[in-house]
Amino acid sequence: MKHGVAFRKLSRSTSHRMLMLRNLVTSLFEHEQIKTTLPKAKETARLAEKIITLGKKGDRAAHAKASAFLLKPQMLPKLFGTLANRYAQRPGGYTRIHKFGNRPGDNAPAAILELVDNPRDLRWEITSRAIGREVLQEKLHDKKPLGLVRTGVSGTESIIEAERKVEFGQTGQLRPKTRWNLQKMLRFRGEDAVSELNRNVSAYIDHMLATPIAMKQLHDRERRKTMAGEFPVRAGEAAPGETRSVLDMSQGRLGLRPHPRGPVLTARYIFGRTPRAKA
Repeated sequence: MKHGVAFRKLSRSTSHRMLMLRNLVTSLFEHEQIKTTLPKAKETARLAEKIITLGKKGDRAAHAKASAFLLKPQMLPKLFGTLANRYAQRPGGYTRIHKFGNRPGDNAPAAILELVDNPRDLRWEITSRAIGREVLQEKLHDKKPLGLVRTGVSGTESIIEAERKVEFGQTGQLRPKTRWNLQKMLRFRGEDAVSELNRNVSAYIDHMLATPIAMKQLHDRERRKTMAGEFPVRAGEAAPGETRSVLDMSQGRLGLRPHPRGPVLTARYIFGRTPRAKA
């Protein structure tokens, strides 16, 4: 019978493992968001929760324990000041783990470990986009897209306030999962959280309304340039004012320039070889 087997060994000795976890916790407090493997993230989150609890206590013994654990002494004021005030009303659950696929090379499961309610909170951004998408879908049932582009979408803050008060089992305008994430995100935040969430939702709605128009304008401009005989923008090249990603820009023309002999692209020009003759 094995005794004392409580946590992951991470294929390291005790001293190496503890130094690595102390370094990860210190980096988490410094950047508030780190990327590592999933097993390391789980062990780091367990220790980070305990250190934040020491920061909320704020007494002399807690200060001595935290000072002995963290590798950077300049993180102590942030722990006993910023983080302690941020999580003063939260009873626990100060960290969040997002799975991030597998790491290239050894195919190890990767994850993003972050502090809850940090300035770059991923769950906050995902929830804002989900709310904006569902509100826009509801508005499109009554108005046409061009009408929404001209007038804009209003009343999102009232929708957020109403969905915040909906109890379990009741129906609302948002999906149950989105409503649950909204209530969870606003539970321990301040009074200005609704206004901040409303700004993010409105910005994402404007982005979704403006993207098709911008894409159409860029498409028309490239079409006029091609008809005029100019070389179009190749894959991976960004035109002035371009906001699309490289993947979106490379899905259209595959980076091929017009053939100098004419608009028809031969197999030799595309693949660098002459096609075989038919038997």
